[in-house]
Amino acid sequence: MRRRAALAVTGAVVLAWGEWLNWRWSRSLVTGHGGTSEAVVVLGYRNPQATANFVNRWRVRAGLRSVAAGGAQDTRVIFSGGAVGSHAAEAQLMADYARSVLGFCGTLLLEDKSRTTWENVTNVIPLLEDADRIKIVSQPAHALKARAYVRRQRPDLAERLVRADDYRPVEWVIGKPLLALYGLWTLRGLKPEERMASSCSRQLV
Repeated sequence: MRRRAALAVTGAVVLAWGEWLNWRWSRSLVTGHGGTSEAVVVLGYRNPQATANFVNRWRVRAGLRSVAAGGAQDTRVIFSGGAVGSHAAEAQLMADYARSVLGFCGTLLLEDKSRTTWENVTNVIPLLEDADRIKIVSQPAHALKARAYVRRQRPDLAERLVRADDYRPVEWVIGKPLLALYGLWTLRGLKPEERMASSCSRQLV
């Protein structure tokens, strides 16, 4: 009985740790910047099959709900990702899913050359630099990494980075500890100040 209780407590602690870390990452390097136009950038994931895989389908849904959460009058959705896992670009597969399955009818742009997160950021900047608000959608650690790259490449755009709706409590709850571990590894190259929550987080929409 004691062993079972200890395992249950340990499991709860691990789940809470994964939840907290993903929550924290989702609120790092963002502000409460306003405006009437926004760009929602959905980052692709390696996709060896002919249609969007599970991860990319989730990212598309998170991207589209980020549009609904913003309330901006002028919103463009940018799918970013080249042909890394197959002959089809991740951006195109995500766009097809958004249009044909989810029925998205808004403004949609494709960036289909990138093969790394750094390239994602480099290649989408010309498509979003006139937007008042910029949302980057992915798993929280990956999105944070991309926001850090925006700050490095174009510091003038940093104040336009706002939180996307890519974190929700208990969503992916079982997988969040693994995402947290992977996130710690993939974020190891960021500076400590790039991992900290924004001082403007209280203003987030």
